[in-house]
Amino acid sequence: MTRESWNTRVGFILAAVGSAVGLGNIWRFPWMTADNGGSAFLVVYLLIVVFVGVPGLLGVLVIGRRSKRNPVGALESLSGSRRWGYVGLFAVLTSMFLLTFYSVVGGWTLRYTVESLSGAYFADPAAYFTAVSFGPPAVAYHVVFLGLTAAIVFAGVRDGIELATKLMIPAIVVLLGGLAAWAMSLDGAAAGLDFYLSFDLAYLRANFIDVLGAAAGQALFTLSVGAGTMITYASYISEDRSLPFDGMSIAVLNTTVGFIAGLVVFPLLFTLGVDPGSGGAGAVFISLAGGFARLPFGEGIALVFFGVLALAALSSSISMLEVPVSYLVDEHEITRRQATGSLFAIFLVTGSVSAMRPAIFGFIADTLVDLMLTAGLLGFLLFAGWVLGRDAIAEFEMGAGTIGRAVSRPWLSAIAVVLPLFLGFTLISGILGAVGITVEAILVLAVTALLGGATFIGLKRPDSA
Repeated sequence: MTRESWNTRVGFILAAVGSAVGLGNIWRFPWMTADNGGSAFLVVYLLIVVFVGVPGLLGVLVIGRRSKRNPVGALESLSGSRRWGYVGLFAVLTSMFLLTFYSVVGGWTLRYTVESLSGAYFADPAAYFTAVSFGPPAVAYHVVFLGLTAAIVFAGVRDGIELATKLMIPAIVVLLGGLAAWAMSLDGAAAGLDFYLSFDLAYLRANFIDVLGAAAGQALFTLSVGAGTMITYASYISEDRSLPFDGMSIAVLNTTVGFIAGLVVFPLLFTLGVDPGSGGAGAVFISLAGGFARLPFGEGIALVFFGVLALAALSSSISMLEVPVSYLVDEHEITRRQATGSLFAIFLVTGSVSAMRPAIFGFIADTLVDLMLTAGLLGFLLFAGWVLGRDAIAEFEMGAGTIGRAVSRPWLSAIAVVLPLFLGFTLISGILGAVGITVEAILVLAVTALLGGATFIGLKRPDSA
């Protein structure tokens, strides 16, 4: 069976950006920022993107292109061991958990886009969101959103994913940029920008562990580095591409979209007199949705905003579905048609359960996914740093030129030792925090575990000769 590939370099970058952008930047990023101190969260998030996200992204791109396989096949074939395949299978499962709740939120974006034409939710947005966010109405829109996702993946890498993202990503950037320019001209924009951009050191000191965990989870969520997505997408690219250039392009474009989303949301919230920390995951669908009713041409503005949100959700959901599709096609030698149809049926059920049960949705969206993404990236980086070693450097340098050769060895040391220690700390903190362990206990246990891990590996450098 001939394996598919990207038609153009731009197609791969836009598809990867589409995977990364999604709801993570436009829906999740603003309320995560608001819930974690505004500017304090933003600074930590940007630092994690630069020093953890980008090196980690390059690590998974190396695995994907080196293997030309899905996450399971990639780790098995490169290591020669079925044991590493279980790490890849964990990533496939993570992607499936993501889509289980993501298709529900994607359904929300479709409904709000349609209802913006009539302003159906303007009168009482809180009551409207409560009525439609879960239950039969949510199931119906989840099915429509999942159907659109499956249709694009069904069409293939070039004719489906690449073509769709080439249309969607430029549209998202242009429309979101226009909304940001308009939002920053509003009367309350200055206060919103101050909350968003002025660094709050006192808040960061008082809440460092909470901010760190939230920022790490958000960075990994938006860059799609822990669920096997980028391994799968990188498996379709050729050897003459510069992975450092492509990785930086993806990270910069992704972070830019998230930053612009904040320039839209926070000026709007402060103009409308809404507490940015209220509403949580429903903030966009309650606070902003109600605010549009008080603005001139509110229906049109709401239509554009939720239309952008729906496009972003779709561009990301197709990457989540492509991971298990690629796994079934590569490892079980079934057709893309059969794989997509089978998985559509599975997600039809799991997503419907999530849409009917808010507790299940909340656990997956707020806790489980962040922990799984962190654990997945930790496994990928240990594999790239300690199993691939020289091969990782060779793949990193291929097509990267002089700069790639200059930074390849420091990069390998970072993904083999420094980043796993950080991710280990973050993962332990997240697990213990989820079960109610105190901050002091988290610090003691995390430091003890990390020191033990450092002793185990002897802090020796990976094979980078």
